[in-house]
Amino acid sequence: MSDIPSIPVSDVADDAVVIDVREPEEWAAGHAPGAVHLPLGDIPARIDELPETSTSLPVVCRSGGRSGRAVEWLVQQGFDVVNVEGGMQAWSRAGKSMVGGSDGQEPTVV
Repeated sequence: MSDIPSIPVSDVADDAVVIDVREPEEWAAGHAPGAVHLPLGDIPARIDELPETSTSLPVVCRSGGRSGRAVEWLVQQGFDVVNVEGGMQAWSRAGKSMVGGSDGQEPTVV
């Protein structure tokens, strides 16, 4: 995966628009505040929902594997995207802001 464009979580702004490719239950448990939810399997059918940005669009999953596959495919389609290294686990460890959670629980990464 070394040839897949990536970005350290520390270089992603807390309020950045991020594409989150995790499953709905993972998303519901906690996600970045500026994230757009596009589960990995839905991306080809929902590609027109990718937000337009003037910079590379970060893509995230739990640990970086699924988002790496998404980035690889999206780059082949001509999109300017980068894989968030370490995924939402690294996001959470870095103390970055998260929203979500259920039944009054704090947002978390599942």
